[in-house]
Amino acid sequence: MSTIVDEAVSAPAALAALVQVQPGAVVSRTLLRNPGGTLTLFAFDAGQGLSEHSTPHDASVLVLEGVARVSIAGAGHTVPAGQILHLPAGVPHALEAPEAFKMLLVMLRTAV
Repeated sequence: MSTIVDEAVSAPAALAALVQVQPGAVVSRTLLRNPGGTLTLFAFDAGQGLSEHSTPHDASVLVLEGVARVSIAGAGHTVPAGQILHLPAGVPHALEAPEAFKMLLVMLRTAV
């Protein structure tokens, strides 16, 4: 069963408008969570990022505004607004903001 964490997505919504960039911060807003995964919006101020980590789940990053730099297993990718990038389960990745950007993270959990 799905749990809508944020009622803002109960009706059509402009994703980028649901999260705001905060000076010197990374802001997140979970929209939906269920046993199969989550939808989470992020807003990164310029110069901010997430250090290298991995998760046991597949994920995809859809950049909504700005440009993200994403490293996957040491390989760098520049991801502009409107593009999506897959982050494989178990593979180290990191994100950084050369400029402020917003993204939607789609996390898919593997069925057990």
